Amino acid sequence: MEMVIDCHAHLHHHSSRTWQEDDRKLIEAADKLGIDKLCCSILPPRFPSTPEGFQECNRWVAEAMERFPGRVLGYCYVNPGYIREALDEIRRCVEEWGFVGIKLYNEYRCDEPVVFPIVELATELKVPILQHAGHPHYFVEDQPRLSDAGHIAQLARRYPEAILICAHVCGGGDWEWTIKALRNVPNVYLDTSGSVTDEGVIEMAARMLGVERLLFGCDMSMTAGIGKVRSARLSEDEKRKILGENMERILRMRG
Repeated sequence: MEMVIDCHAHLHHHSSRTWQEDDRKLIEAADKLGIDKLCCSILPPRFPSTPEGFQECNRWVAEAMERFPGRVLGYCYVNPGYIREALDEIRRCVEEWGFVGIKLYNEYRCDEPVVFPIVELATELKVPILQHAGHPHYFVEDQPRLSDAGHIAQLARRYPEAILICAHVCGGGDWEWTIKALRNVPNVYLDTSGSVTDEGVIEMAARMLGVERLLFGCDMSMTAGIGKVRSARLSEDEKRKILGENMERILRMRG
């Protein structure tokens, strides 16, 4: 039986009155779609996050791991601008709470030096970094430090031992550019999430990067997320790798 792992999921911030119901609906959707595990972070409603803000989010993820044992795997979200607090938080989440990775958003571009200590610690701990990314054709005013695949490739060349995940190839913007920008950095994985359902995305990514570097993700676009992989013109063995085997291999790196 194949293991299906959503490498990019989010639980809901507790400032929402319906967070408990919304979290339950996420697990129910995963049940209906045959998704066994979800790698989850919680993001704050406003950015940039304060240390108190990201510590609170991660504590709620740890609680969700207890509420949904075996279903929710935790990503530790931090703002690298508070580097001492961020590094302490990552160690606590990974070493004490059993989180499986780190989530970085748009407070800084991933190739800025402030991010380097995060990458060095992730490499030491043998956990991946899921980096929010996109390559739109316009300047995103509320995300002036948005990373794209080119920035992630630069970071990967600086830290070839790091395990990096470029988020949501289908999250909007130029997905062909994104795929091409990652051709020569084998330590970067590409997640398939996002609401865009253009034909041929998965096939092109598999052809240019190899199926071993593709990770199934939804980023809350659940039916589109699973559908684009299930319907891709690939073999069943290739789909199994994307849907779970590749992420399982990453998780085994830490043991």
